[in-house]
Amino acid sequence: MLLTVSGPPGSGKSTTAAALAAAFDLEHISGGDIFRELAAERDMSAVEFNKLAEEDDQIDRDLDRRLRTIALERDGVLLESRLAGWLAGDEADLRLWLDAPVHVRAARIADREDKSAELAREETVTREESEALRYNEYYDIDITDLSIYDIALNTARWGPEEVTAICTAAVEAYDADADEGKYPVEGVRYDF
Repeated sequence: MLLTVSGPPGSGKSTTAAALAAAFDLEHISGGDIFRELAAERDMSAVEFNKLAEEDDQIDRDLDRRLRTIALERDGVLLESRLAGWLAGDEADLRLWLDAPVHVRAARIADREDKSAELAREETVTREESEALRYNEYYDIDITDLSIYDIALNTARWGPEEVTAICTAAVEAYDADADEGKYPVEGVRYDF
């Protein structure tokens, strides 16, 4: 099985992905973890590497290429990143999108990063706008197009345990023999 969990910062994707990976005995591969590995390969901290990534598009491309390669070559995996659903493409058995209103996500980020909700919101909106432009420029991906996802869930409506329970129930209920077809991932330029 190959599952993907995607969504913007503060949507609960890491929490949910970890729980789903444990529930289905899948290897959890996080885009954030790979980002930190790439930083370590260059002997840089994650903060230093993030600043470099803003200037060097090859950093995003290296991360995305690794995630795409994992999706094409491995099974028994849960991929977690903003682009995981797009990068796994038709290889994914199920693609999940988690989201929440920006004020909720900003409050979550503010709590975990010990900053004001206003600053977290400003940084989040700026980051999302920048990423949306880069995804479109690099790969022709419109990150706002949720049509490829099997489930899109507003995580502000339920707590983390309930979100995990909803996603777990969906995966458990999935029957490949009864599957009439997923939305294809088309028009993506995997230009790494």
